[in-house]
Amino acid sequence: MKKRGDKTLYYGLYFLGFVILLYIILYLLNPNSIYKPLNVSLNIFIQIIPVIIMVIVLMGFSNYFLKPKIILKYLGRESGTKGWILAIVFGIVSHGSIYVWYPFLKDLHKQGMKTSLIAVFLYNRAIKIPLLPIMIFYFGIPFVIVLMIYMILASVIEGKVLENINGGSVEDV
Repeated sequence: MKKRGDKTLYYGLYFLGFVILLYIILYLLNPNSIYKPLNVSLNIFIQIIPVIIMVIVLMGFSNYFLKPKIILKYLGRESGTKGWILAIVFGIVSHGSIYVWYPFLKDLHKQGMKTSLIAVFLYNRAIKIPLLPIMIFYFGIPFVIVLMIYMILASVIEGKVLENINGGSVEDV
C-alpha cells in the first residue's frame, strides 16, 4: 500500500526530471540561453544554504529534545492560551525563507502541534523585527503598533477559524 509521502516523493522526482528535461531542450535550442538561469539558480541555492542548515539543526533539535508529550503540552489540543502565545512569539522571531520552515512545521504537526497554531505561526512571520525601525521611520510608531496589533489579532482569528473548520484535530488538512 502506498503512503502519502511516497506520492509526494514521486511528484518531486517528476518535477525535477521535468526541469532537467526543459534545461536540456533549452540547451539544444540555444546553448547560451541556459547559463544565466543556471547562474541565478546557483546564487539562490547558495543564499538559502544557511537557512536550510538552520532548519535541519532545528529539526534535529526538535526530534531530540521535543518529544510528542512536550509538544502536546505546549502546542497541542490542550495547550490553551500558552500555545497561542508561543505560536505568535515564535512566528515573529523566526526568520529566513518561509519554504524552508515547512518541513520543520510538518514535523511538529506530526508530533501533535495544532493546525491552528501553525497558521498563527505562519501569519505572524509577516512581522519582521529587523524591518520595524524602517517602518517606524516611514510611518511612525502609532501606525506600526496598530498594524502589529492588528496582524496578531488577525492571526488568532485566522487560527480560530481554521480550528473550527478542522475541528481542532491534528490530522492533515
